[in-house]
Parts: sequence; structure tokens; C-alpha cells
Amino acid sequence: MKRLIRSLLFALTGTLAAGPALAAQANPLEAWQPKFDPSKAEFTYLLSNISHPVIEGIGVGYRIRDRVWEESGGRLYVDYRPLAQLGGEKDVIAKLKLGAIQGMMSSSVAAANVADRLGIVNLPYVVDTFDKLDLFRDTPEIWQPFAASAEKQGLAVVDVTGYGPYGWATTSPVRSLNDAKGTKFRIAEAPVNTDTYKSWGLQFTVLPWPDVPQALQTGVITGLDHTAIVCNITKKFTVAKYFTELNYAQGLFVHLINQRWLDKLPEDLRTILLTVITEESAKSRQLTRRQYEEQVAAAKADGVEFIDLPAAEIEQLKQMAEPVLASWTDRIGPDYLALVREKLAD
Repeated sequence: MKRLIRSLLFALTGTLAAGPALAAQANPLEAWQPKFDPSKAEFTYLLSNISHPVIEGIGVGYRIRDRVWEESGGRLYVDYRPLAQLGGEKDVIAKLKLGAIQGMMSSSVAAANVADRLGIVNLPYVVDTFDKLDLFRDTPEIWQPFAASAEKQGLAVVDVTGYGPYGWATTSPVRSLNDAKGTKFRIAEAPVNTDTYKSWGLQFTVLPWPDVPQALQTGVITGLDHTAIVCNITKKFTVAKYFTELNYAQGLFVHLINQRWLDKLPEDLRTILLTVITEESAKSRQLTRRQYEEQVAAAKADGVEFIDLPAAEIEQLKQMAEPVLASWTDRIGPDYLALVREKLAD
């Protein structure tokens, strides 16, 4: 297992690692090892994630683990496996549907492959701020249809955590849309992102995340579509010293559980698990707000310039993205999309 974790850390260097001090450890997850012996648990909940728990929206998995262990009296062990220990997201989704694993904190980008409706959180300028995310989660009228959308795949959507608002980390300052047109952006491997960047008329390429550091250093890309939290923690700001705050979407992880496994879990343990996930996810979203402020402050102290596009140009981006929302309407559900936009309207 230690050799596996070492190889994972090497593969993920420059992605979601916590920095040189963490990389120097033989086991990058040593600080998160359980302080109890899980070997005698009656039930195990195997939970996957691709990222590093130094990010609050990922570290929540360990907080869930510890609370469930305590509140279940050691009967249920949440075996949390971040850092892609169980494979890439597409592979893990397949395993989750089959029941080979029981849970997954899936990126919202990948979650759209489970159900089209889950893609609503990736659409530009819909669930785009911390406040709108909280309102989305806490309004049953719009949360429940989202949560129920994976049922046909045999999965339950329990909650969401995040990693901050999206913007542009660039090697040259982007102060206008004209500047953006001269930038070569890396975007996530997701249809909604591709559609958005086409609608904005910007240059873009889809690259695997591990290829980003070299691409930035060599000029293959000159901009990165991501969040300030991730860009600072993963040292992308050492090359890309500018960040344009678009705030067009929140980076999210969607907590999915295999419904068959959940139904077979004793009722008392099922209640404990779902309650803890809900409560800890809510706490995590608040911690993410604080982590965002801390990471932005740290980046500014290191010389990163944060830039606001003029309000008129943000409005222009919103208008240019309307065809994207229109093209996704049937996939998400026209009435549902309209309701979400109405409830979250500024």
C-alpha cells in the first residue's frame, strides 16, 4: 500500500498535492490515518475521491469517517480513499454502479456522466457563488430533483462539497475579453465546458490534469480554467501569476452512494451515515469559504495579481453563454432549469 501511495503521489505531483513538506513524507496521507482500529467493524463503506484532502471539500471524507465511527460505536467504518487510489473517475463510476465500491465524491464535471441533470451546476452563471450554492442546497424545491436524478442509475445523491469559484489563472494579465481571446486556455474534460468556451469564442484545449504543469511552463497553454484554491495549493501560480475572477461556476464534488448497498445497511447505521454526511458537508462548504479567502490572501502575498473583468464584460459573457443553457435545456429539463434560475436569480 505504501508503494502504491508513493506512486500516486508521484503521478499527482503538481496537481492536488499539499506542497514540498507533504511530498517529502513517505505516505502523503499519514496525517489522516485513523486513530482507531477499523478491523472489527461490522460494515465498511468504501468511499473514493480523486483529489487531495488538504482541500476542505475533500478532507471532509475523513471527518465523516471519524464521526461515523464514533456515533456507530465502531460498527460502521468509512474507508475513505482519496488521491485516486481506486482509479479515475469514469472507472470509479462504473464500479460504483456495480456495487464494487459503495460511495464516491465525484467531481461535478464527471457526475454529469451519471445523469444529465447533475450538469446544471456546471452551467455558466447558474450556481455561481457561495451564497447561491448554499441556497441551491438548502431549497428542497430545487435540491430534491437534483438529488433524485441519479436514481435510474441505482445511485443516491446525498450532498455536495466544493473547492471554490472558477476563474482564469494566466501567464499574462487578462483584463478584458480582448485579452482573453489571445490566451490559450486549458479546460476540463466535459461537454458543458467545451460548449461554453465555444460560445465565448475563446481558444481552448482539453488536457489531462497531470499534463497541466508542463503545458504551462512550455507555453502550450497560457491560461488555466480553475479555482484559486486549487491553483494556489497546487503551485500553478508559480508560473501563472495572474488570476481573473470570473466566478462563473463553483467547483463541486457530488457525494454519490450505491443505493442497493445503502438499502441493505441496518436502518440505524443508515441514519447515522446520511446524517453525518449531510452535517459535515454543510460544515465543509463553510470551511471552503474560509479556505478561499485564505488561499487568495496567500497568493496575493506571493505576488499573484487578482483581476476583475469590467461588469459590462461579465454581462457579455453571460449573454454569450445563453445558447449553451438553451442547448442543455432538454437534457436537464426545461421546467427544472427555469425554476433553478428563478430561485437563484440575483
